Amino acid sequence: MGDGGSPARGASDLRSAAARLGPAGGLRPPDPPPDPRARRWPVAPVAGGAVAALLVVLSLGSLAAVAWRAEGWAALGPADWAAVRFTLLQAVLSATLSVLLAVPVARALARRTFPGRGVLITLLGAPFILPTLVAVLGLLAVFGRNGIVSQGLGLLGLPPLQIYGLTGVVLAHVFFNLPLATRLLLQGWLAIPSERFRLAGALGFSRGAVFRHLEWPMLREMAPGAFLVIFLLCLTSFSVALTLGGGPRATTVELAIYQAFRFDFDLSKAALLALVQFALCAVAAALALGVALPSGTGAGLDRPLARHDLRPGGALAGWDAVVIALAALFLLVPLAVLIGRGAPMVAGLPAAVWVAAARSVAVALVSVALCIGFALALALAIQRARGLAARGLETVGMIALAASPLVIGTGLFILVFPWVDPARLALPVTALVNAAMALPFALRAILPALRQAEATQGRLADHLGLTGSARLRLVILPRLRRPMGFAAGLTGALSMGDLGVIVLFAEREGATLPLQLYRLMGAYRSDDAAGAAVLLLALALAIFWAFDRGGRAHAAT
Repeated sequence: MGDGGSPARGASDLRSAAARLGPAGGLRPPDPPPDPRARRWPVAPVAGGAVAALLVVLSLGSLAAVAWRAEGWAALGPADWAAVRFTLLQAVLSATLSVLLAVPVARALARRTFPGRGVLITLLGAPFILPTLVAVLGLLAVFGRNGIVSQGLGLLGLPPLQIYGLTGVVLAHVFFNLPLATRLLLQGWLAIPSERFRLAGALGFSRGAVFRHLEWPMLREMAPGAFLVIFLLCLTSFSVALTLGGGPRATTVELAIYQAFRFDFDLSKAALLALVQFALCAVAAALALGVALPSGTGAGLDRPLARHDLRPGGALAGWDAVVIALAALFLLVPLAVLIGRGAPMVAGLPAAVWVAAARSVAVALVSVALCIGFALALALAIQRARGLAARGLETVGMIALAASPLVIGTGLFILVFPWVDPARLALPVTALVNAAMALPFALRAILPALRQAEATQGRLADHLGLTGSARLRLVILPRLRRPMGFAAGLTGALSMGDLGVIVLFAEREGATLPLQLYRLMGAYRSDDAAGAAVLLLALALAIFWAFDRGGRAHAAT
């Protein structure tokens, strides 16, 4: 009676204790607790693995097809190596000028406040989603032989500008990338704590000392990354070289690939050039990803910025105003001139242009659906995985940075050409490649928001037993609406203006709106081209606005 338990219960306790003993008589360590992420997303590894496999096949598989089709390097002649040199030259010049010109613009925006400053900074992001051919037509309207600047030079008895060739390619790239460089450097300036400037004012630092001790260290850390990102973008800028380059001395590698396809149908040379292009992009992407953002500015108290080294008036304030005004004019005047010329022509556009516009919208919507599905599946798989597996999946999501649409299109063309007419796959392949190329940007927008949602709401969802689709519908998607809307709008706008894959696959009857616009430009139908450019611009901005606005409406904060 004194033992307080039955013999059967005592034997059971002994067996349980013996089960915990190891072979040497010591206690066996307890089983590790199950990973809660495995219960949260049971299907994520399958879906994310399928997306990762598709991306690897699409990029590396296309590259393997290109390498298999390529012959010896002796097939590349002097003109091909000249294209390699021109590609590197224009990319270096474009990135250098973009960063150098962005320094005074970003500095002026960082140290001045004025009405409309926020709107101007927002407009600095517009060229990133602007269709390339629209910007090219706008630049031609201002800097072309018959443009505003050339007409002004003619009144002074000077010859018109020669925009085609290296000058035009670099000018267009600076137009696209000056806003990007300005935004990157502006973030660096705004990241300098205001307490640093307060201390500099208390110590009596001159403007030169402030630049030397506060601003120059930030630029030294930030500018190389901005340069490499823009350099990579200029390497893969096919549409600019197609419209403003050309000729033996102004041909990029991607333009040489296109010429080998369309004019010579030399798949071997196109494959060799595609390998060269992939190597250039891979090296640039590796360098860009390896450059860290500035981290040495320290933390502050988020106080309003007070620059004691600046005066409200004076020559310096006038200089900042001139710099900001010149940058705004350079970015906005070409678009304003193009819209003024092309808007009245939209209503009279040929039926073929409207049909091509409908194709472009359909391709853009399919690209959006594919890209958002890919990004969400991959982000969930990354969130569930840990260690090397998570880093590997994230690297696969960024793999499109090392390839250009034309290189991927070259590989896909080589793969499908023996089995099916490539023209029949023009629109599906274009939508798929556009989705893959926009995936790095979508993943960068969605993955941090997913991690934050799991960090703030995951424990409560675990206690409620929410897993799988229920967890996705009730917990995650409401908090991903804003980044998903932005990613969807960006994907749709980029897809609307793409002229990479479609030029390799499409025939006369399957053109998208950018390809139709390029054909109008080649036929010297300037009025119809201006109208088609305005239509393309309106559709791209409308798609971006619709998805971005839809993501922000009633989005959970």
